[in-house]
Amino acid sequence: MYAVIRTGGKQYRVSQGDRLKIEKLEGDLGGKLSFDVLLVGGEGDAKVGSPVVVGAAVEGEIVSQGKHKKVIHFQKQKEGWTKKRGHRQPFTEVLITAVRA
Repeated sequence: MYAVIRTGGKQYRVSQGDRLKIEKLEGDLGGKLSFDVLLVGGEGDAKVGSPVVVGAAVEGEIVSQGKHKKVIHFQKQKEGWTKKRGHRQPFTEVLITAVRA
């Protein structure tokens, strides 16, 4: 069984046992999370919500908090002018513990 969830302005297809890195969420390591379920599917049938599936739940556990690799943004124009900026996006790694229809 799988589900499509929405978090951090993005949608993810998940099933039980998946680990995924999502936009940073508040919480401690080992904390429990619950997500909005947009679609539940498996074995040839699917339930689509409008906007969410009533009675469906996806539960997860926070495994780690961290930052992605640094992304460099470099601008160079004529006359010797340059500008270099870097950014590290924070993330939360989540282990999906249950998908319920």
